[in-house]
Amino acid sequence: MASAGSLTADEVLREWLDHLAHERRLSPRTLEAYGHIGRLYVGFLERHRGQTLRLNDLGTVSAAELRAHLAERRSGDHPLNARSLSQTLAAIRGFHRYLDRRHGVDAAQLVLVRGPRVKASLPRPVTEDQAIGLLQEPDADPDMEPWEAARDRAVLTLLYGCGLRISEGLSLRRKDAPLGETLRVLGKGSKTRIVPVLPQVAEAVDDYLRLNPWPLDPEMALFRAKRGGPLSARQVQATVQRLRGRLGLPASATPHALRHSFATHLLGAGADLRSIQELLGHASLSTTQKYTQVDAAALLKAYADARPRR
Repeated sequence: MASAGSLTADEVLREWLDHLAHERRLSPRTLEAYGHIGRLYVGFLERHRGQTLRLNDLGTVSAAELRAHLAERRSGDHPLNARSLSQTLAAIRGFHRYLDRRHGVDAAQLVLVRGPRVKASLPRPVTEDQAIGLLQEPDADPDMEPWEAARDRAVLTLLYGCGLRISEGLSLRRKDAPLGETLRVLGKGSKTRIVPVLPQVAEAVDDYLRLNPWPLDPEMALFRAKRGGPLSARQVQATVQRLRGRLGLPASATPHALRHSFATHLLGAGADLRSIQELLGHASLSTTQKYTQVDAAALLKAYADARPRR
């Protein structure tokens, strides 16, 4: 059996991705992104050194080599912006942390590399009136079958009323409905959380079930598309794009904006950050704290709009 030190860089990269998939339980999309970053990184190092790298070679990567790789990613055929470059550096550091913890191979120089400065972006929620407009508008669409309008209203009410991601709402099964007072949600990283269900949310789902023409087994996806297949995230996004055009809402009015609105409106009503963090399923409180900045910005705008002009 080969020793760990004889593993090639490609082999240890696959080992890290396997760790992320089965121990960290990251999403397939995140794994795909990390794999792409890792393969480009290892490929650059091997071209730079002119040889196939092994595990122990990864402990000798210098700060200059990492900076050269990031410079290449910044100016290549598909140049990265500051945010993507920062994510690339974070993934590479995560790879090296794994090598240190699992194999005792520490690339000590990499702490000298600083990432690009990234301006923090704030969530862009819709107002309460805009959110209610999006929930009610499906019923006003003459081209929609009544069951489709009820389905769209139920999905959007779930996103706004429970703070769900699209993937979380569409992962519900027939056996999950009718909804009770709480809902168990499978979120990012296969982590579960419990969210309360407002009566309006339960009623919207009940209305959809009453009108839905498709027979559903308990394990089938709850929300169905026009021809009976599972409703997709892309279809929900297209629906919201159509609705916001009819309502005259900005492009920032997306399905995910309803989740942002759930958090911002709760905060404005006096909910504490820890509770909102648990309801949203954020791993870090710092992610939830962004909503305090959004709420403060809204208050300042309201004050500016109401302030008498001289």
